[in-house]
Amino acid sequence: MNRRILLLACLFILSAMLHAQADDAPLIVSKAAVLMDSSTGTLLFYKNPDEEIPPASLTKLMTMHLVLREAEAGRLSLSKKISPPRQSWARNQPSRSSLMHLAEGQELTINDLMLGLAVPSGNDAAVAVALQLAPSVDSFVAMMNEAASKLGLEKTHFVEPSGISEYNMTTAREFASFCRFYVETYPQALKNYHSVETFSYPRAENVAEIFRENPGTITQSNHNSLLVGGRDTNNRFVEKFEGVDGLKTGYIDESGPNIALTALRDGTRFIAVILGAPAEWRGDRIRDEDGRRLLAWAFNHYKTVRPQLPELEQARVWKGKTNFAGLAPSLPLDFTSLKERANRLYWKTELIDPLIAPLPSGSPAGELILSDDQGELRRIPLLTTEDIEKGNFFKRLWDSIRLFFRKK
Repeated sequence: MNRRILLLACLFILSAMLHAQADDAPLIVSKAAVLMDSSTGTLLFYKNPDEEIPPASLTKLMTMHLVLREAEAGRLSLSKKISPPRQSWARNQPSRSSLMHLAEGQELTINDLMLGLAVPSGNDAAVAVALQLAPSVDSFVAMMNEAASKLGLEKTHFVEPSGISEYNMTTAREFASFCRFYVETYPQALKNYHSVETFSYPRAENVAEIFRENPGTITQSNHNSLLVGGRDTNNRFVEKFEGVDGLKTGYIDESGPNIALTALRDGTRFIAVILGAPAEWRGDRIRDEDGRRLLAWAFNHYKTVRPQLPELEQARVWKGKTNFAGLAPSLPLDFTSLKERANRLYWKTELIDPLIAPLPSGSPAGELILSDDQGELRRIPLLTTEDIEKGNFFKRLWDSIRLFFRKK
């Protein structure tokens, strides 16, 4: 628990430092927005980050998370063939639903359903997936909420798996945190699903033999205009943004246009979540331009620094069976920096003195301090890497005497 508190404190301090230094943040029109460095979770920009807004089809990312979790655990095969249940057929979805066009008599794989979620944003695909993982949609929704709770998403709640309900709820801050977890946990999903530009369904192999000559295939484009550009979407004013490889768009009247974006350039990845663009005919364009401005600002101002771990001295331990303990940083060394900083790095350690045995492995032992020519950049807690047992009576007595006179 102490380690978790320490981590959150470090991220908060780093975020505050970065905000203080980058004061030319872009103007964002949408109701709420967050820009996050993916490697550290540092917030680089936020606007109304904790306002609760329906995620719309961003909900499908949580639906996809549950599928990928089951697949990675070996409990579900993505190549499994299914026949879509009646409840998931396109004709049985609410009006104005986005669809992959599931229908009676079809056969497809779980992987097809995942593409149907990611590219055309099929509400029918969301229902079909839910009924593969749970006996009912309500049971699947309970799984979604349990997953959100375990990830610490306190204001995120779901009532159905597609995002069409205005009673699904999240915040820009929480959803950015979830997107970071999703990208870190399933990096292959970016290539396999979220950066796929078009999806065609049903194909000949999905329909009964008598329909295979003319299966009624519909080709749909990914709704993420920053990924595919204006050429294949309804929003023809937005060009591709270099490096974008996900994640998801969403829209219902109650939320307005939403988008979760991620982009990678030169080893630096950012995540942007934009909720509540104006619900008008230009809303998609406003949302996409907000996303473009945020990502461009991030790549223009920030970089991810990945320093090499220096050789760490051992920590002196008193009153133990051994006199020294190995040390290791408690956090990854990667951090976000303004581009003009961190070009030459310096390390030093500040150790707790005295360290008194017994000391279990993982005990706080001090800090590793990273600086550049302009000053301190980051402090990383150091932990012991081994158990140090209490020494015998004479060792403890001798060290007590030495410590007493050392203080004089």
